[in-house]
Amino acid sequence: MKQNNNTIDISTSLSDNNCDAYLMIGNSNNADMYYSTHFIAGDPFAYIQTNQGEEILIVSTMELNRAKMESRVSNVHTMQEYGFMEKLKERKDGELAYCDCLAELFQQKGVRHIMVPHDFPLFTAQTLKEEGFSVIPAKSPFREMRKIKDEGEIEKIRASQQACEKAMEAAIGLIADARVENGILYSGEEALTSEILRAAIEHTLLDHGCEAESTIVACGLKSSNPHWEGEGEITVDQPIVIDIFPRSKRSRYFADMTRTVLKGEASEELKKMYEAVHAAQEAAFAVLRPGALYREVHNAVCDEFEKRGYDTIRNSSEVGFIHSTGHGVGLDIHEQPSVAMQDGKIEVGHVVTIEPGLYYPEFGGIRIEDMVVITEDGFENLTKMEKEFVV
Repeated sequence: MKQNNNTIDISTSLSDNNCDAYLMIGNSNNADMYYSTHFIAGDPFAYIQTNQGEEILIVSTMELNRAKMESRVSNVHTMQEYGFMEKLKERKDGELAYCDCLAELFQQKGVRHIMVPHDFPLFTAQTLKEEGFSVIPAKSPFREMRKIKDEGEIEKIRASQQACEKAMEAAIGLIADARVENGILYSGEEALTSEILRAAIEHTLLDHGCEAESTIVACGLKSSNPHWEGEGEITVDQPIVIDIFPRSKRSRYFADMTRTVLKGEASEELKKMYEAVHAAQEAAFAVLRPGALYREVHNAVCDEFEKRGYDTIRNSSEVGFIHSTGHGVGLDIHEQPSVAMQDGKIEVGHVVTIEPGLYYPEFGGIRIEDMVVITEDGFENLTKMEKEFVV
C-alpha cells in the first residue's frame, strides 16, 4: 500500500479482506478522504477503489467540474448518471436513492464484497446488505499509509509549525511584557486572560494561513488537567501551559507544540518539575532513531521521571506523568504512530510529537512538546523555538 505517481494502491488490503472494492463516504474533514482524493468539499462525497485498481469519485453535480480540476482522481461521476432523480421519486427517500445508485455502480463493476472503514455509516451499510452486497468493516488502509510522510508532506507540516511558533511567540511576548498588579498580569490597562492570549494566538495563525480550535492556555493549579483549555485571569508565579495545534487552511496539515512559561518567581518545586520534564524530553531524544521501538522512547521518559521521584502512568498513577509520550501528526492532529507502550517500530518519515509532562493538583502542570521527523540518521526537530520557563 503506497502512493506513487499520483496513484494509491490498496489491492493488498482488499485481497486480505476478500473484497472487490473499497468504499468511503465523507467530506474533506475526514483525513482519509482528503488523503485519497486531494479534494476539499464540505458536503459528503464518495471514494471507491476496485480490486482492479480503478478509482472512482462520486460528487454532487455542482462539484463535478471542480472535482475534475482539483481531485487527484480523474474518474469523477455524479449520482445523476445513475438515475438518482428517478430513484428518488420511486424511493421517496434521498438516502435510499443514494444507496440504490451505489448499488447500480457496483453491479456494473461486478462488485459483491465491499470493504468499508470502521466508521462507515450504518444506515448505508445496512441498505447495501439488503440489496445483496456483503459489507466488511476493516482497518483503514490509508491510515497505515499516512504514517510515512513524503518530502512534500513534511514541508507542509514544517510550514504549519512555523506559523505555530509565530503564534506561540505572540502569546509568550504578551506574558513577558505584562505588568503585575495585585498578583494579576496586565497588558496595558486590561487584565491578561486566557481568552485574550487565545485570541492573540488565533489572530496570528490566521495571518499565517492557519486555524486552530481548542487551543490550551491554562494557568495555575487547574493546569494539572492536561487538556483543560484555561479561562480567566493570568496570575503571577503560576505555570501557564500553552498548547497550540494549528492546521493549515490550504494544505490541511497540522502542527503541534507546547511551552510552559511563568511570569514572576517560580517555586522550587515548579523549578524541579520543569527541569525534570526537560530532562525527560532529552532522554526520549537520546533513543529516538529508526529501528528502535516507540515503547523504548516512552520507557526512557518514565525512567527519567521515576529516577527523580515522580509518579508515572507506567505505574498506573493518576498524577505525575499521566499520558503517552507523543503521537503522530499529519492530516489529523492525533494519528499513528503512537509514542507509548505499543511495540510500533520507529521508521524514516514518521512525524511525531515528544511531549512529556508532569501534573500535580497542588502545583499545576508542566509540559514541553516538540514535533520531530524521523530521518535516516535519527531525527530532525521541526520545533525551533527555545525552551524558557521564567519569562
